[in-house]
Amino acid sequence: MAVKRLLILDDDLMVGTTIRFIAEGVGFDCQATDSPQEFFALLEDWCPTHIALDLVMPQMDGVEVMLELSRRSCTAHIIISSGVGSRVLDAARRSAAEHDLNIIGILSKPFKPTTLQTLLNSNDAVRMQSVVPLHTEEHEQPVCEADLLRALEQRELFLMYQPKIDCSTRSPVGFEALVRWQHPERGLVMPSEFIPLAERSGLIDPLTMQVVDTALSWFATHFAAEELHLSVNISARNLRDLGFADHVATLCAELGLSPTKLVCELTETSTMEDPVASLDLLTRLRLKGFMLSIDDFGTGFSSMLQLVRLPFSEIKIDKSFVMTAMRSGESRAVIKSIVELGHSLGLRSSAEGVEDDETLGFLDEIGCQLAQGYRIARPMMADDALAWYRDYVGDPGT
Repeated sequence: MAVKRLLILDDDLMVGTTIRFIAEGVGFDCQATDSPQEFFALLEDWCPTHIALDLVMPQMDGVEVMLELSRRSCTAHIIISSGVGSRVLDAARRSAAEHDLNIIGILSKPFKPTTLQTLLNSNDAVRMQSVVPLHTEEHEQPVCEADLLRALEQRELFLMYQPKIDCSTRSPVGFEALVRWQHPERGLVMPSEFIPLAERSGLIDPLTMQVVDTALSWFATHFAAEELHLSVNISARNLRDLGFADHVATLCAELGLSPTKLVCELTETSTMEDPVASLDLLTRLRLKGFMLSIDDFGTGFSSMLQLVRLPFSEIKIDKSFVMTAMRSGESRAVIKSIVELGHSLGLRSSAEGVEDDETLGFLDEIGCQLAQGYRIARPMMADDALAWYRDYVGDPGT
């Protein structure tokens, strides 16, 4: 069995000793300190698998510590602890997540021993570690335009498909197509690394069309006769090309696929880059029958304006609210308000980042129609997605 090591940083040594005693009781080796300098020395020399971090300390507060952990590409499972209010704790958790730290839980002081034991033994540690980007000892150079151009020419980009279900009936309603890049030397490259490059270099249009062509061909082959929809992500730069709507409409016609089955997802911030061009293209897409979803809703500053001025048909609740719904009253309030807003405007509501039954039940209770997330299924390769669907609906397939 792998050794589990817990490194504790807390300015109250009595609390540090208590955490240590509890952790040793569930099989951890532990080290505790109230010194940030000693903490970082142990981080390098002792290589902890877990960290318990107090937010309020005199020498170096918890946010400063987390920023340094991020700079050092720390992949340990982190538990944030403090006696500050829940909203501050939740903000600290979100800050850590934005810096790619692996936060497995919040420990509000005073805490029960069983609460800490549950966090330390949680299977979430394994799940969350799997979604933290891998870092290498030597910082790799970012991918360049020539690499991406070659990737497009040699079809190194590939798609994964994440299922969506109806919150009420739990039946499948569609898939979201997600692009990935299998680099011949660097391995898997995620969209956050190459989509901004594609936008800067002018390669975003051929990239998007390659994604749309591949996704629609797969979907039409297997699901043309099903009552399902396919979602694809559209970049702000795509909105400058009025011919985009015509190309996609022609492709759907050739594949025998109704335009109503395609949902184009755009982030609310992307539509602000060129409001006039956005309005022109999105209107043309809707006139041709395509659905439009405003993605990551609630994370920008123009949400209400965009809903009023642009012809969206769906509102997609950002996962930062959904993933914290069951431990944050504020997140639940935001989600409920977004769903109610969608209802009042005649928009379908969709939630991403659903990771447990309790969250799915909450979404159903407040009237959210659609959901996707690890509770339902992870993104899958095309064949696996097809097999998942057949198994889910009880169709043996061929």
